[in-house]
Amino acid sequence: MHELSVTENILAIAIAHAEQNGADQVSAIYLVIGEFSNLLPKCIQYYWNILVQGTICEKSVLHFDHRPAIFHCENCNHEYEIHQEMTGCPNCHSSNVSLVSGNEFWVDSIEIIKNQE
Repeated sequence: MHELSVTENILAIAIAHAEQNGADQVSAIYLVIGEFSNLLPKCIQYYWNILVQGTICEKSVLHFDHRPAIFHCENCNHEYEIHQEMTGCPNCHSSNVSLVSGNEFWVDSIEIIKNQE
């Protein structure tokens, strides 16, 4: 359910950006989302479709740049990617690992349209 508040924040950011730049329409929003961010793009898209009705973002498209979960082994300095469940280092089997990336979430860019009058 936290996707609703996240999506509301994305919309607020997009509208503020559009207004600050004199846009007539927001055409696209590019989001970076890490595999371990606990956010579901499908849910964000669902809420987006509802929230944008009647706004400057109504015709916009969300684009998701998925980032994998990358871990660093503190014992052997090996970096590795995991996809489903937490595992130890595949190189030395240590569980002394730290997350390098994969919990990201941010608005990367916003495309706007300004009608030339």
